[in-house]
Amino acid sequence: MIPGSVTTAPLRRDAEATKAAILKAARYLLARHAHADITLKAVAERAGVSPPLIVKYFGNKDALFARVMSFDTDADALLDAPLADLGRHMARHVVAGQRERGADPLLRIAFAPLHGDHGDILRANFRTQVTDRLAARLTGPDAGLRAELAVAALVGLGVMYGIARGPHLRETDIDTIADRYGPLVQAQLTPEG
Repeated sequence: MIPGSVTTAPLRRDAEATKAAILKAARYLLARHAHADITLKAVAERAGVSPPLIVKYFGNKDALFARVMSFDTDADALLDAPLADLGRHMARHVVAGQRERGADPLLRIAFAPLHGDHGDILRANFRTQVTDRLAARLTGPDAGLRAELAVAALVGLGVMYGIARGPHLRETDIDTIADRYGPLVQAQLTPEG
């Protein structure tokens, strides 16, 4: 060693951050391309990793996309509020996700038709992990219908913000949007009395 020189250990990759980057890249590609057209190489390039690292963490393309097609984690965050405040929370969550991460995980459902048989998996996961789970929290009649209507309103908000890029929506404060849109969603969550 040369006097006065500093040696450093090679930088180690943060496994959880790497997995998150891979999932984000796969979600991005899945929202824009048919499942059959997406390669591990394309996911790796977008995530800034090597294809073998994807295989190490997820197994293979099908295992990676099975994880990407799950809404469990996203639903946990979306539904993480008391029922009385859930409409506002959900509206805020959708817009905050768009602003902070550039994506709304719920919008993956809008691209299900692109994915053939994998679209069926995406739809089934969405139904059980998002709308059915929300319906189970609701009281009163027509809980399943009300849950689907509430989620439809949220998907519409996400489409207007992220796909149509509504300029007024995009320049408005998140809390203002949540305050105005939340009651629309909440009307489906709270049974008419």
